[in-house]
Amino acid sequence: MSHRVVYVENSRDLKLYLDSLKVVIDDNDILIPLSDVMILLIDNYKSTLTVPLINKLTEYNVCTILCGVDHLPQSMIVAMNGHFEQSGNINNQIHWNEDNKKLAHKLIVQSKIRNQRRILELNNKNINVIRKLDTFIEDVQLDDETNREGLAAKMYFREIYGGDFIRMNDDVINAGLNYGYAIFRSLITSVIISKGYLANIGIFHKGKQNRFNLSDDVIEVFRPIIDQYVYENLMDEDVLTKKYREELIQLTLKKIEIDNKKQTISNAVNIYFESILKVLETGDVSYFIEPLPYCYDL
Repeated sequence: MSHRVVYVENSRDLKLYLDSLKVVIDDNDILIPLSDVMILLIDNYKSTLTVPLINKLTEYNVCTILCGVDHLPQSMIVAMNGHFEQSGNINNQIHWNEDNKKLAHKLIVQSKIRNQRRILELNNKNINVIRKLDTFIEDVQLDDETNREGLAAKMYFREIYGGDFIRMNDDVINAGLNYGYAIFRSLITSVIISKGYLANIGIFHKGKQNRFNLSDDVIEVFRPIIDQYVYENLMDEDVLTKKYREELIQLTLKKIEIDNKKQTISNAVNIYFESILKVLETGDVSYFIEPLPYCYDL
């Protein structure tokens, strides 16, 4: 199973050599077997990739992310076909039962708020806010008609990052959140495609111009993992430096607990997504498996 994250910053040329990634740096060539690569992040605006390499990256289902001049993830290379049952899976996806989608939505929102609560508890935050999130979890309705997800997020972010924090402001905390979320979103997208589903047909995210609606559904419970890293490392920083960008990428190599076992985050995404699919297919909430937001080293 692939297990490496490759961060490319200095190379202008990336090529395919047999079944390996060939990274050319000055007069030196570095060969990395593609079977070992889980994520390839290219943070050099002047890098070039050959067509054979691009096709082989998609064949190996490598999560390939391209950064812009601001070093933030901007594009992703994905395969056209990801699974031998893709046509059947996409047909099922288009016709997912609406009641089951609402049920899956409710479970996801409750799980997300629970993980936010766990992060607040981990950091000894205000017990009254934690108790309020408990109330929100119980109050989530189908379609989240009373917007408990939004209300919980507002309280949660202000409790963990301070009362003046505003999501999407231009500051280092938001930069770290956006960077980490983008990395996880790309990894989740590669998992979705590998299973023969379309990332743009979501459960409750339905943006017409969003190619990653389903990815945005799946990522919700994993966001607190990034939130915790940002809280531990960026509260007193002014700039999202290369060091922190690399560490946010390396988060994908950590383990978390799911179904009472410690799994790599990639495996946890697979298990979690499969549990959502079973809820969508059957309407049985017992299939839903919730990942926890605490990270462990391999």
